[in-house]
Amino acid sequence: MTAATILPELEQCPAVLDTEAALIHEVKNGLARSPRSLAPWMFYDAYGSRLFERITALSEYYPSRIERQLLVRFAEEIVARVRPDLSQELRVFDLGAGTAVKTGILLEAAMRSHGRVTYAPCDISPEALDEACTSIESLLPAVQLEPTVGNYVTHPPQLARAKGTTLALYIGTSIGNFSPQVERAILCNLRAQMRGGDALLLGTDMVKDEEILLAAYDDSEGVTAEFNLNILRRLNRELGADFDSGGFRHRVCWNRAASRIEMHLESLLEQCVRIPAAKLLLHFARGETIHTENSYKFTQVTISALLDDAGFKIQQMWTDPLDWYALTLAGPR
Repeated sequence: MTAATILPELEQCPAVLDTEAALIHEVKNGLARSPRSLAPWMFYDAYGSRLFERITALSEYYPSRIERQLLVRFAEEIVARVRPDLSQELRVFDLGAGTAVKTGILLEAAMRSHGRVTYAPCDISPEALDEACTSIESLLPAVQLEPTVGNYVTHPPQLARAKGTTLALYIGTSIGNFSPQVERAILCNLRAQMRGGDALLLGTDMVKDEEILLAAYDDSEGVTAEFNLNILRRLNRELGADFDSGGFRHRVCWNRAASRIEMHLESLLEQCVRIPAAKLLLHFARGETIHTENSYKFTQVTISALLDDAGFKIQQMWTDPLDWYALTLAGPR
């Protein structure tokens, strides 16, 4: 499947995400219809980005912890597999970079083997991107920084020709936030810009017991609930909406048929909400939900199928002893 075949779905997401116009666009598309939904990029204002960093440190949220362990253990091996020729420059292109806490592990390994490394992070949150660049500059001042703020889903950054090798990172299980069609489109767009010798490192969360999955998205401290409800508070702050966040609750379920965790906001009562900037008056019935996020879970078979469909060939896969999480290195076919 090519990206062009699903363009209507992707067109729902504007290119620039931190503007009033983008929020209005999403509100009109997602809340004025049934079933109601909001796009997960809306989580990541400055406060939402800080909340997500807290989530990654929670005991229940195993993906970040296990992925970090895998990177610490295998970073040298990953870099060696990507760069057999140490005379070449390495560019690390990071989709959905966030604050780049774990990316620093790979960059350090790359710098130990060769000093010429460029880090090109791309993220929807300018605040997170600034923090990432500040962190990497402090940790590894010799790394050249080329950040990009934008929506890599609908408007993939156009990579300039590199003199050496490009390692594209799509870690943090970010790909699981999109439908299978969009997952393939993202990887197809990336594959179209890669040359022989380049590589992709993909991080994916694996299917496991439902109890473990639900706890990861509904933690005992309520941080994930706060993260989910922050979407409503963001609409209040930026669009003048009058959501009462106390009138909604965080709800998580495991959709076994679709192999995904779903996050919703459920209305606890019958209520009306005004969003003046979008010229909307919304009526919510008690129990009605807003679908805010999916997190798809994978098996080795579905990872292989996804990469094959997008034009990649698996070179190696690293997993933890319980097979809860996988890092997969793939090259363009």
